[in-house]
Amino acid sequence: MMLIMVWFMFLGALFAAACLWGLRRMTRGLARQAEAQLPPRGGFIDTSAGRLHYVDVGQGPALVMIHGLGGQLQHFTYALTEALGNDFRVIAIDRPGSGYSAPTDDRHARLPCQAQALHEVWRALGVERPLVVGHSMGGAVALTLALEYPDEVAGLALLAPLVAQVSDVPPAMRLLAIRSPRRRRWMAETLAIPLTHVTSRQALAQVFAPEAVPADYATRGGGLLALRPQAFYAASSDLAMLEHELPRQVPRYAALGVPLGVMFGADDRILEPALHIETLQRQHPDMRVHVEPEAGHMLPITRPEATAVFIRHMAARTWPSSLIS
Repeated sequence: MMLIMVWFMFLGALFAAACLWGLRRMTRGLARQAEAQLPPRGGFIDTSAGRLHYVDVGQGPALVMIHGLGGQLQHFTYALTEALGNDFRVIAIDRPGSGYSAPTDDRHARLPCQAQALHEVWRALGVERPLVVGHSMGGAVALTLALEYPDEVAGLALLAPLVAQVSDVPPAMRLLAIRSPRRRRWMAETLAIPLTHVTSRQALAQVFAPEAVPADYATRGGGLLALRPQAFYAASSDLAMLEHELPRQVPRYAALGVPLGVMFGADDRILEPALHIETLQRQHPDMRVHVEPEAGHMLPITRPEATAVFIRHMAARTWPSSLIS
């Protein structure tokens, strides 16, 4: 009987090892396919958080664009860089660990560390005092930049920004909610990418709701790049760090001294517009607020024209003497 039990335990361990090997192989295959279809499209700059990938287009006053949780710079190159490139120098950056920027860890996922790395990118590019555009979690990073570098940020244009601590993780992002770095790494290399591949249509529908996911989002919007272990690990690390970072940041918003504007979709299903608008508005009652009717969370992709108009309004407030309108 003992020998039979040992034999079954051995077979079970062998089966588990084979499953893990298969999951890792599938993960690597999906990542290679994504990278083959969507290679890097910009340049690279070495920073304190590793090498960051960026796109730099257009001429004029500088806009620095920061994407959200689980995203990458193609959320902006989808439509916004073209819409604004005739009048502005538009710099979109893959945050640490995201897109084609270097892999991250818990320390570099912290808001001040991300802000420092992004600041290093625009300084290396010769940019001074840009208008910083932050979408979703990129809004939290943009706010950190204005707090940490008050003399080097000209203004903030925040798109569906994460401003305050939320009570619950949205359903579309619950797979990312892993506090342990070790478990996070194991998930990234085994289960996470196959699960993402299977459930991505449903998750994206929740992120974009009530609007439809564009048919070309996987390629033009960079959606395929989520099928990489690095992308999952970075997004999960970002989420874990926000739990500690946001409560420390919110009390500092009174110190913001730059032109400030917030745009939300009225029907955002990821972040509650009222909570995040009012958290800033209590300290800055004169900030610009635009709520786009019937829009969801992914404003740079689903509402590029309205988003570009909002950014232009914020540019006019930031640089009043400019001829841009």
